[in-house]
Amino acid sequence: MDTLMLSRIQFGANISFHILFPTITIALGWVLLFFKLRFNATGDGKWMDAYRFWVKVFALSFAMGVVSGITMSFQFGTNWPGFMETVGNIAGPLLAYEVMTAFFLEAVFLGIMLFGFSRVPGWLHTTATFLVAFGTSMSAFWIIVLNSWMHTPQGYEMRDGVAYATDWFAIIFNPSMPYRFTHMMLASGLTVAFLIAGLSAFRWLLGDRSQGVRATLKTGVYLGALLIPVQIFMGDMHGLNTLEHQPQKVAAMEGNWETQSNVPLLLFAIPDEEARTNHFEVGIPNMASIILKHKADGVVPGLNDFVSEDGEVLHPPVAPVFWSFRIMVATGMAMLLLSWGAAFLMLCKGRGAEGLPKLILFAMVPMAFSGWVATLAGWYTTEIGRQPWLVQGIMTTEMAVADVPAPFVATTLGAYLSIYVLLLTAYIGVLFFLARKGVDGDVPRRRTPQSGEALARQVPAE
Repeated sequence: MDTLMLSRIQFGANISFHILFPTITIALGWVLLFFKLRFNATGDGKWMDAYRFWVKVFALSFAMGVVSGITMSFQFGTNWPGFMETVGNIAGPLLAYEVMTAFFLEAVFLGIMLFGFSRVPGWLHTTATFLVAFGTSMSAFWIIVLNSWMHTPQGYEMRDGVAYATDWFAIIFNPSMPYRFTHMMLASGLTVAFLIAGLSAFRWLLGDRSQGVRATLKTGVYLGALLIPVQIFMGDMHGLNTLEHQPQKVAAMEGNWETQSNVPLLLFAIPDEEARTNHFEVGIPNMASIILKHKADGVVPGLNDFVSEDGEVLHPPVAPVFWSFRIMVATGMAMLLLSWGAAFLMLCKGRGAEGLPKLILFAMVPMAFSGWVATLAGWYTTEIGRQPWLVQGIMTTEMAVADVPAPFVATTLGAYLSIYVLLLTAYIGVLFFLARKGVDGDVPRRRTPQSGEALARQVPAE
């Protein structure tokens, strides 16, 4: 493989590894705030048990995200110098805003959040938890702003091949930003919901029937059941926005080659770019037109519209986009069925976690990481779907790549992949180690008439 392909794989591997951890911390910060507020309001020790367990997961995920994010930023200079040379006047300030307004906020108050249970007043610890949660969301905001601008650039002008900002409001609130940001925040919420439900189910199956585990299991199930239909709706809205601004991406997602009406929704197919057709199609008649145009005879763009007269292909590679989109949708459907089924059983029998059969609990354990699968599949859909553009309409990916010998990139790629496999294995192992340790270490405490602050001071420092 040449330098371009190796560099793309390397950056894709880096961002795939990195995104796993912000996807957890973005929403987990708000869930921790919920646990703390419930504890403050009720004085019930189960909420502090939940907080103390999941704040460890937050700290571990935060550390992994920071380390992997640093190596990713270096690649802008080592692998993709053309990116900053062309659009650095816009990308640079947005990345700086992320550091100044978000990362510093998280870093300053993270210590209080992790170690201030019995060292600071209760109100200050709650405030620190809020500020960390707010910081993670602001961090996601600025990163999504930059990514969205790369898909739907606005508010700039080109001078001698360099982009200059002319309207920062248009840059920040570019046409796809609201949809991408909302979609990402909901994806983070679902990732955390199923992670909480999955690890809580694991602890339950190991015999932990503490009130803290009951509380977190209910929280994960109900949060997932609440967010998944909202995410499906926002996914539809995001798809319509993509159809407007990047029709070639939607054509690849649907595996549709000719612009036509009454397009079926393909459940299965094998796209063939050389023959420019699909093999072994299985689909639902008219459904793609109904979803994208809200009418059966709606016209859906085809991939053949994005080939120049001289044969240059101006649409993304079809098979990766086609299949990653279906993996994302299939994972979302599994989330819907499991969360709604578990929520129904918990509510119908009125027994909470006791009402869940072992089959459901066993299913929740591997589904703890379903949010990662859906997020990565969605990320591949949108990022590969932008090809051959790096910044839509401004510069192609090939224009930005560094002139580095391919063996050098291959060597560092191998090193990255080896380290990521080890780190990810260790991370998952630590999660389940913490879950097993919680069975022996957590002692359920009854609700007391003491104030939340007084009870918090009785919790031993970690």
